[in-house]
Amino acid sequence: MARRLDFYFDCSSPWTYLAFHAVQPLAAEVAAEIVWKPILVGGVFNAVNQTVYDNRSKPNPLKQAYTLQDLAAWARLYGLRIGFPPTIFPVNSVKCMRGALAALDAGRLVAYATAAFEAYWRDDRDLAREDVLADIAARAGLDRQRFFAAIETDSCKARLRANTDELIARGGFGSPTMFVGDAMFFGNDRLPLVRAALAAA
Repeated sequence: MARRLDFYFDCSSPWTYLAFHAVQPLAAEVAAEIVWKPILVGGVFNAVNQTVYDNRSKPNPLKQAYTLQDLAAWARLYGLRIGFPPTIFPVNSVKCMRGALAALDAGRLVAYATAAFEAYWRDDRDLAREDVLADIAARAGLDRQRFFAAIETDSCKARLRANTDELIARGGFGSPTMFVGDAMFFGNDRLPLVRAALAAA
């Protein structure tokens, strides 16, 4: 049986952008299959991690400064450009993450998510806007009409809710969350532990 890594993610998280980028060569290195699981991280926060909202409304300035420094250091390590969106944070990612399911069905998930991460975290574009989503879909090679029809279907909406509920049921509380078997790993900085778990699987 092939090694398997479940990757639950929402494109609205910068740490997820980092992990999404780094987990792909890691999985290739250890011959593991990545099972992509688009979620709505706001739904997770509402259910099991509401302290996120308290931290946003009353941020600790020391921690906030360190977070920006930490993001920049990881981005340099990975060769990525990340700028914290000055005007659109937090972003409404519901339609974007439904779009990830449409891209997954079309075999274009990696291209789509890469375009979405870059649009938001590199270019400060609003993932809730139809024109931005159209550009992301085009960059992923998706037909615009089929894409927008797919993300409005009841089945697509239900699948996003189901993935989100599945993560909550497995003990997750944010994005990115990864599983190797029943072992859960949260965050970009846990990738060395993910590698070790996959190598031992």
